[in-house]
Amino acid sequence: MTVEAYGENLEEKLSTLVDSMKRKQYQPQPVKRVYIPKAVSKEKRGLGVPSTEDKLVQIMLKKILENIYEANFLDNSYGFRPGRSCHQAVNALNKAVMYRPTNYVVEVDIKKFFDNVQHKWLMRCLRERITDPNLLWLIKRFLKAGIVESGHYEATELGTPQGGIISPILANIYLHYVLDLWFEKKFKPRSKGYMELVRYADDHLFCCEREEDAKELLKSLKQRLGKFGLEISEDKTRIVKFGKKEWQQGIREKRKTESFNFLGFIHYGTRSRKGRVMIGHKTSKVSLSRKLKETKEWMKKIRNKVHLRDWWPVLKAKLTGHYNYFGVSGNYRWINKFFWRVIKLAYKWINRRSQKKSMNSKQFIHYLQVNPLPKPRICYSLYTK
Repeated sequence: MTVEAYGENLEEKLSTLVDSMKRKQYQPQPVKRVYIPKAVSKEKRGLGVPSTEDKLVQIMLKKILENIYEANFLDNSYGFRPGRSCHQAVNALNKAVMYRPTNYVVEVDIKKFFDNVQHKWLMRCLRERITDPNLLWLIKRFLKAGIVESGHYEATELGTPQGGIISPILANIYLHYVLDLWFEKKFKPRSKGYMELVRYADDHLFCCEREEDAKELLKSLKQRLGKFGLEISEDKTRIVKFGKKEWQQGIREKRKTESFNFLGFIHYGTRSRKGRVMIGHKTSKVSLSRKLKETKEWMKKIRNKVHLRDWWPVLKAKLTGHYNYFGVSGNYRWINKFFWRVIKLAYKWINRRSQKKSMNSKQFIHYLQVNPLPKPRICYSLYTK
């Protein structure tokens, strides 16, 4: 049912919904599975799309869970939390590398995390802070709602579908107990050097001073995650020699140093204008290609259906959104590259329309002058202490 259709006789529908929850007769519908391309691979990610009514209930649940858990979540967690962002996670990485003795970064990938969340363990985690049996019952109903794909129903015995409104906070709760508290309370105190965790949902990095701590962390982490039904993806997990000492040595030896991908950026060692070694960030090639592909597919879809004057403001908004995310300190070259590639795409697809609606290069340049696209700009400074 669409939002518009649900809006008809809304008060009556909401009254029936509340009554069904009070009587414990409420039954969430199976989520509809759709697939979208993954950000850093050619694979596709499965999303579970809830019904309109279930979205309303999940919005309410999300607010309740945030009120319960926000005060307990640790500062090293940045994903899907009020007032926190990807940029803050990258800034935390900056501080750990530039102002603390980081010499190694452990890049960890959990294999199909959302698909492998154990319901039994998640409910135990929830009971640590929630005593209301009705709230626990409602959450469990959503976990067990099932999935519909191509008309076929599939029961859900584990996992929390990506795409659900409560899935991100349930993931944060799970990893708060499984990873964050374990690292801060158990592993970190027995390490021999400096260590720091930076986590954005299920994307996380560990900054380490000593290589032996990094190796021991990986070994212990495999055991810890295994206890909760999770597994490290070996081909996407590695220890990267990364930090000021390594960059200075690389300069002396005239060799390239390692880099890694985190939250759509490549993080690497570089030098400031004054010649000091520092951490740099640039749009990853995968992220750039994906964004250009999305823009191309969008233009292809609407070029003959929507008038230029109607889709041009949407293109402006897409560029602004790109700058708001990727417009970070030191990344001007890559957002400028995206800007010019988008202009070329726009010119190309305008001229794929009928001959009457097409433009030559002179006409297109004039149109750009009269209706300018937003220029690349740095929106977020990552070099703040």
